[in-house]
Amino acid sequence: QVQLVESGGGLSQAGGSLRLSCAASGRIFSINLMAWYRQAPGKQRELVAQITSGGMTNYADSVKGRFTISRENAKNTMYLEMNSLRPEDTAVYYCKAPLIITDSGRYENNVWGQGTQVTVSS
Repeated sequence: QVQLVESGGGLSQAGGSLRLSCAASGRIFSINLMAWYRQAPGKQRELVAQITSGGMTNYADSVKGRFTISRENAKNTMYLEMNSLRPEDTAVYYCKAPLIITDSGRYENNVWGQGTQVTVSS
């Protein structure tokens, strides 16, 4: 069974920085696309950033220039470097892999992590 586990959340003051990690575990053959989502209280979950195994990235307008997504394919790990944090960045951050192919050829669809809380105080 494949899993995604986030870490690195916590409390920051406005203007501060945090780094999130998302580690995929299990008998993984490949993961093409990985993404970070977030969900603030009372709001829908939204895409923050995504990255392909080839390094192509895409960001939500609200985080462009402040957040950087990256990954280490050999470690099946993705990161989100968050700088210039704002109170409106407060949310639970989730990582997602739309498709994970296991080494037995099984396709695992829409795999989510459990989430990590990010709180930014003003």
